[in-house]
Amino acid sequence: MTMATAVSICSNALLMLGAQTINDFADQANLDRAKLCANLYPTQRDTMLRAHPWNCCIKRIVLAPIAEAPAFGYSHAFELPADCLRVLEVGTGGCQIDYLVEARTIQADTTVLELRYVFRNEVESSWDAHLIDLMTIAMAAVLAYPVTTSTSERDSRKAELREALRFAKAVDGQEDPPQTFGDERLLGARFGAFG
Repeated sequence: MTMATAVSICSNALLMLGAQTINDFADQANLDRAKLCANLYPTQRDTMLRAHPWNCCIKRIVLAPIAEAPAFGYSHAFELPADCLRVLEVGTGGCQIDYLVEARTIQADTTVLELRYVFRNEVESSWDAHLIDLMTIAMAAVLAYPVTTSTSERDSRKAELREALRFAKAVDGQEDPPQTFGDERLLGARFGAFG
């Protein structure tokens, strides 16, 4: 079994469009397609990773505040990790807290911040199979018009991408536990006597 890479994803997308594949992003034999893929892939990857909290692209980190506090509103600011694409949960001591994301920082009234986030996972071989398929379809959609100059091909690929995204999100989400509302410890203490 071959491991997925950015180049293999782009090559498979080109195959879906009936075009010649590439060997790498500097492929001299297919330089136009290689450059096109090299230019479009990073943005498309980040868009797809940001679209859903994929289990294979989630990290946890504990942050300390930066030296410069916000001018008003919150007592501390925390710099987002460089690979952060989407904030999922912000808390302290295992509980969610009030916060605001602003200019690549998180503003909050705490001195220690627990962050769960979607990161820019550039190791495609660690991705779930559905995410690899989705990214291949996404690249086919974004490459459709430049490669084929057909608006109907482009529109058809975009429709396919919407359906594939819906399916991949549903499958990935089935691995997560059911969502709960509020602080379970507080709810347990409040309603535990009635259970």
